[in-house]
Amino acid sequence: QVQLVESGGGLVQAGGSLRLSCAASGVISSIYYMGWYRQAPGKQRELVADITSDGSTKLADSVAGRATITRDDAKDTVYLQMNGLKPEDTAVYYCNVITILGYHYWGQGTQVTVSS
Repeated sequence: QVQLVESGGGLVQAGGSLRLSCAASGVISSIYYMGWYRQAPGKQRELVADITSDGSTKLADSVAGRATITRDDAKDTVYLQMNGLKPEDTAVYYCNVITILGYHYWGQGTQVTVSS
């Protein structure tokens, strides 16, 4: 059974930093795609950042220059480092993984709250 466990969320003041982690377990094939999405109250889920197995990354314009996504394939873990946090970054952050066989998995989400 595949599980994605996110951690690192919490309450932080504006201008602060957080590092989110998402560890996948039970995946029997290699992971091609790992991404972080977020959903604020009343809004649609949106891509924050993603990284593929060849190391290619993509960042949303809203976090460009403030966020870095990395992955550790030995641990099947993806990280999202966010600096200069703003109140508008407040959301539930979800991890998404796609294996090379095309299976999609989502984590349960971790709350990030940025106070002004």
